[in-house]
Amino acid sequence: MQFSSSLLENAVNEFAKLPGIGKKTALRLVLHLLRQDKNEVSHFAEIIAKMRTEIKFCNRCFNVADGDICSICSNSMRKQDVICVVENIRDVIAIESTQQYSGTYHVLGGVISPLDGIGPDQLNIESLLQRVEKEKTEELIFALNPNIQGDTTIYYIQKKLPGSHIRTTTIARGIAFGGELEYADEMTLARSLQNRLPVESYVAGK
Repeated sequence: MQFSSSLLENAVNEFAKLPGIGKKTALRLVLHLLRQDKNEVSHFAEIIAKMRTEIKFCNRCFNVADGDICSICSNSMRKQDVICVVENIRDVIAIESTQQYSGTYHVLGGVISPLDGIGPDQLNIESLLQRVEKEKTEELIFALNPNIQGDTTIYYIQKKLPGSHIRTTTIARGIAFGGELEYADEMTLARSLQNRLPVESYVAGK
């Protein structure tokens, strides 16, 4: 791809670094911005820069937040004694889109995957265990992707849980094994949440 402007080429190369964006799509986006009013483009750039520099992660659940605590954790209408454990922030957004869940979340930041060099110490597992004990959590809902890594993470956390008063459940297998939550349709994900299973029977049934 030949460019008559190094500025244009640099912009295309930066857009092409985004996931799912190839050089042709990057060029189309850059040319679109080039046709826009300068003030609109400046505003666009300011919003992206502000997002990157000012966004925070919730001190309680590690979801994205504008302050120290996210809007979900600070919402008094949510069930504070129920925690939905997810792999990443995209999963929070997917579950929230169903409008079927009224508890809180805990974002692990990944799953245990020895082949990828990811162990429990690299995830937000210890903070989850401390939170469960401190907040007297009544139920943990494991909403991890139904694959080997997700199952391994569920098993590890369950074995580390303090006491036996906590109800541990996992989303029903409306989500196919090997699938990913963020790509599930809202109806399937909502039904999986509503028909969640005790972790003990889930593990025993494998």
